[in-house]
Amino acid sequence: MTKSAERRYARHSLLDSTANPWLPAPGFPPLASRVAESAKCNVNRIILTHGFAMASRAEGACGRTVEMIRRAIKAACRAALLLTPGLLGGAAPGDGTGLIEGMRLAHVLPLRGEIFHVQGIEVEGDHIWVTSVDRREHRGYLHRFDRESGRLERRLEVTDGVRYHPGGISIANGSIWVPVAEMRPDSSAVLMEIDAKSFKVRRRIYVADHLGCVAASGSRLIAGNWNSSMLYIIDLTNRRPMRAVPNPSATHYQDMKFVGDQLVAGGSRSLWSGTLDWIDVPTMTVTRSLRAGSVGPVRPFGRGGPYTGEGVTIDGRDVYVLPEDGPGRVYRFRLLD
Repeated sequence: MTKSAERRYARHSLLDSTANPWLPAPGFPPLASRVAESAKCNVNRIILTHGFAMASRAEGACGRTVEMIRRAIKAACRAALLLTPGLLGGAAPGDGTGLIEGMRLAHVLPLRGEIFHVQGIEVEGDHIWVTSVDRREHRGYLHRFDRESGRLERRLEVTDGVRYHPGGISIANGSIWVPVAEMRPDSSAVLMEIDAKSFKVRRRIYVADHLGCVAASGSRLIAGNWNSSMLYIIDLTNRRPMRAVPNPSATHYQDMKFVGDQLVAGGSRSLWSGTLDWIDVPTMTVTRSLRAGSVGPVRPFGRGGPYTGEGVTIDGRDVYVLPEDGPGRVYRFRLLD
């Protein structure tokens, strides 16, 4: 890491709920507006809608040319979709093998309750916890479902001012750790420690960066920023600045869990592919990586994506993933070795 980067991440110190954290100006940068160009060919204009050209009352040779162009564009789009089946429907389940490398699909559980754009998942005992973000209303939620039936049992809003984007979650010592961030990189976040039984917030830790996932084990936290380009190692027993290390993988981790002295992290590499990685915590090196396909139609064409692209957790040899926006389904895979 360069000296300038070290100085930048050194100031990302932990701040308790009574402190006055550094927070950038709220709000979103304006989205770039789209501009559609019209063309004239001695007749009426050509209107571009959803990427396809439609000529209005085109006449003569110009009209025939426009129609040929329109058909060529449609044919090219069809060919592209056929060559990338993950955009349409992902891999067919079949016997359940091949969806995630080294795993077999064991069960699919529909979630019976309202959720939005899914983020993290955790399982313990009779319950499944899920985080999701309502991007239209700028609200973030923690949901609890029955692990057997998929029925929604409880929901808690975790919105914190301009921070409404919850991320990947983790359970430790009876607490659920939930990162809630502004929905943009290089912004701010709050790590919320929530009692798993009462749903009461035990602690808030403000951090001067976007945080998209967190893993918890005892007094130790590891959190990833936007796309997990940096991983922050946090010791809750002291107030020293957190340590920042670069992501050892090209995968954009969205959810991660401690398994012993290892970190199991899942994320995406493209619209239709991802990986599930095992990371040695002391050295922060990847020791195992399993490739994952997708369930579609993938975002932004639908509500699906890579199996490991959003919520991921592990319980023994069972791996649970939550790749689809609401109404979501929990896929339980079994490790083959």
